[in-house]
Amino acid sequence: MATAVETSSQSQAPSPPAGLLTASLLGAVYVLASIAVVLYAVPALWEQAVAANVAMNGMVDTTLRVFVKVAAVAILGWFGMSLAGANPPKGLRGGIFLIVASAALIFFLIRWIGVSMEGMPGQVLTAIVAAGLLFGAFKLLTSPRGEGWMVALEEQGWFHAKGYKRVLGVRVRRLTMLGMLLLGGTGVYSIYAQGGLGNDWTVDIPFTQKDGAPEGTMKSFTVLTDAKVAIPLILLALTLWIAYRAVNVPTFAEFLIATEAEMNKVSWTSRKRLGQDTIVVLVTTIMMAVFLLLVDMFWGWLLSTSIVGVLPAKATHKDKTADVAKW
Repeated sequence: MATAVETSSQSQAPSPPAGLLTASLLGAVYVLASIAVVLYAVPALWEQAVAANVAMNGMVDTTLRVFVKVAAVAILGWFGMSLAGANPPKGLRGGIFLIVASAALIFFLIRWIGVSMEGMPGQVLTAIVAAGLLFGAFKLLTSPRGEGWMVALEEQGWFHAKGYKRVLGVRVRRLTMLGMLLLGGTGVYSIYAQGGLGNDWTVDIPFTQKDGAPEGTMKSFTVLTDAKVAIPLILLALTLWIAYRAVNVPTFAEFLIATEAEMNKVSWTSRKRLGQDTIVVLVTTIMMAVFLLLVDMFWGWLLSTSIVGVLPAKATHKDKTADVAKW
């Protein structure tokens, strides 16, 4: 019986699961709504229910407020995962990240253009740029390439807590994580120590006029309250997550595993032999330095004497004093 065999030239890569973009869009809406709850609803409720009725120290109030925000993030994250179900579409988390990141990027680009321009020409240009960015983001996210990026981010494991070959390359992975944490932690500490962060993070709204303010003063809205504490905590959390996930990305993890395997093959010298070799190197270096110094001094003296006279003789203190007196 004859069978039809598809040639390799006709084979196609598997397409992403159907409904991925729709599920990602709904997930992005939920994430943005959760951010609004954490950044606006929780602080407003805290001011009305707690701060207005209970007198607390400023540090205690900030600490409890941040703790409540963290608890709200944990609850909303758990609820969102339960809504996604046990078997969400492959690439869902990557799609949510791409949509949220695209929305944030478009917002800040449009705001930057709007703040930089004035009058009707600025409004027209801002509207044109906004329409172009939104159309480009829509075309990218609905294209096979965009869905491929969603699936690729999911397969790399950036949004999963599961490790990759946990029992292999443990020491090298831990040292790599430690280096990333030290690098990121020092940067966060520098930002916090410089005191450049205010209590609240506010941004201006383009093409608006603040009531009762001088002309050119725009209205603003608060993006993040308690920014002086919240931003360092967010950066530390991102640093910890990136450090953990980086050593579990399959390609990088395989490199670290192979590195530790090669290091285990190295025949390390003993502590006693290492000390002896270090002494030999130091003594040899000092002897060579003394020898070169003596040779340099000898040739300098010989070439500057009256017998050879290649180099000018060194000026004495009396000669220098005489030259100064002439001037």
